[in-house]
Amino acid sequence: MKVAVIGCTHAGTTAIKNIVNLYPDAEIDVLERNDNVSFLSCGIALSVGGVVENPEDLFYASVPQFERLGVRMHMNHDVISCDVTAKQLQAKDLKTDTIKNYSYDKLIIASGSWPITPPIPGADLENVLLCKNYDHAKEIINRSASVRNVVVVGAGYIGVELVEAFEENGKNVTLIDSEERILNRYLDDIFTEPVEASFEQRGVQLALGQTVSQFEGEETVEKVITDKGEYAADLVVMCIGFRPNTGLFNNQLDMLGNGAIVVDAYMQTSVKDVFAAGDCCAIYNNATKQSAYIPLATNAVRMGTLVAHNLVRPVMAHPGTQGTSGLKLYHHNIASTGLTESAASLSGVSVDSVVYKDNYRPDFMPENAEIQLKLVYETETHRIVGAQVISDADFTQAINTISVGIANNMTVEQLALTDFFFQPHYNKPVNFLNEVALKAMAKKAGKTQKQAVLS
Repeated sequence: MKVAVIGCTHAGTTAIKNIVNLYPDAEIDVLERNDNVSFLSCGIALSVGGVVENPEDLFYASVPQFERLGVRMHMNHDVISCDVTAKQLQAKDLKTDTIKNYSYDKLIIASGSWPITPPIPGADLENVLLCKNYDHAKEIINRSASVRNVVVVGAGYIGVELVEAFEENGKNVTLIDSEERILNRYLDDIFTEPVEASFEQRGVQLALGQTVSQFEGEETVEKVITDKGEYAADLVVMCIGFRPNTGLFNNQLDMLGNGAIVVDAYMQTSVKDVFAAGDCCAIYNNATKQSAYIPLATNAVRMGTLVAHNLVRPVMAHPGTQGTSGLKLYHHNIASTGLTESAASLSGVSVDSVVYKDNYRPDFMPENAEIQLKLVYETETHRIVGAQVISDADFTQAINTISVGIANNMTVEQLALTDFFFQPHYNKPVNFLNEVALKAMAKKAGKTQKQAVLS
C-alpha cells in the first residue's frame, strides 16, 4: 500500500506514527514544504517570554526519527498539483526547483492552515511578521530583542499570549482587534473583563473595536494606522486568525465556505481513498450538532490517529469535539468548552445560562480562592452545550469534565446529581460543578413557577 501524506505538523505526524505501527509494509511518502516536522506553534509565546529557552524544544518528532522507521521524508517539497481521481500528485523541490510526480493508493491531506493576511498597505514592510511556524518563531524572537514598541494585531489566544510575553519582556505593547473585547470567540464578557483589566494595569494599550487600515514606515514599520487612531510600532505581529490551506483541492473535494475540507466520521473526504485531518478540514461539533472549523492541536492529533486506523476500512468513528481549550495569563487560569452565549446565538442554538461565583473551599479553611464558573445549556432540552471558568487557582480540569458531559449529551439535571468527592482541601460538600447545575435547575424552576402564575 502506497500512502502519500501532505503536511507533517500535528495531524500528519500523528497519522504517520500510527500508520508505521498499524501497517508495517506500507510505503509512506511525506511531502512537507518546511524543513521540519511537528512544531508546536502554541508554544511560540512561551519561547518569546523566555519560559521555553530554545524554540527547538517545541518539536516532538524529527525527520531522522521517521526516516529510521522507513518513511520517505521529502522536506522542502511543495505539492503544486494533485489529481485525486488519477491518484497522482506533483511536488516541487524548493531547493532545486525540480518537479517530481508521485502516485499513491491512499492520500492523507494534513496541509494545515495559514494565517489570514488582509491586503493592508505597508504589510510588506520589515518587522511586520506572522506567527505560525518555526521560522516565524525565530523571526519574532530575534527581532523583538532590539525593539521597544510592539503591536499585536488580533486578540485571540495566540495574540493575547504574545501580548503577555512582550509586556513581561519590558516592551511597550499595543493590542489591536476589530472586536470590542478580547477572546470574544472563546469567552463571554464576564471572563474577558478581568483579563483586560490585568493588561491595562500592566500598561498594555488595548485598541479594541478598531480595524487596521495601514502600516507606515520607510523600510521598517514605524506606525500602525487604524480607523480610530495610530500607534507607534517597531514590530508588528499579525494574529488575525487562520484559514484552511486547501486551495490545491478546490473543485475536487467537498468543502465548507471557508475552504475547510468536509470529512465523514472516519476522516474520509468526498473522494474514496482521500482522507483529511487537522486544521485543513472541518470537524463535527457536539455542541451544535453540525460540522465546523475548529483549528486546535488537540483536534488535529485525534484526527490524525483516526485517519491511520481507518485507512484500509472504517473501524473507528470520530466522537466529535467540543472545542475545549485552556489559557493562563498572569494569575488568571481560564478554560472553556462548547459554546459561549454569543456563539450559541450565531449557531441558532437557543440557550440559557447561569454563573456560579464563590470560594472553592469551606470558609473554615485558612487558604481559599474564588472560582467563577458559567454553564450554558439548551433552553428546551437542558442539554449542556458550553462552560467557562476563571480563577487565580487552577480549576481548568473542571472544563474537561464538562467537555465529557457535552459529548455525552448530559443535561443540567444529570450534572447536578453527578457523584463528585468532598474533601475540604479541594472543595465544598457540594462540588462547584454540582452547584452551578443546581443553580440552573433552580432558575428553570423559577421560570416555570412564574409562567404558571401568569397563566
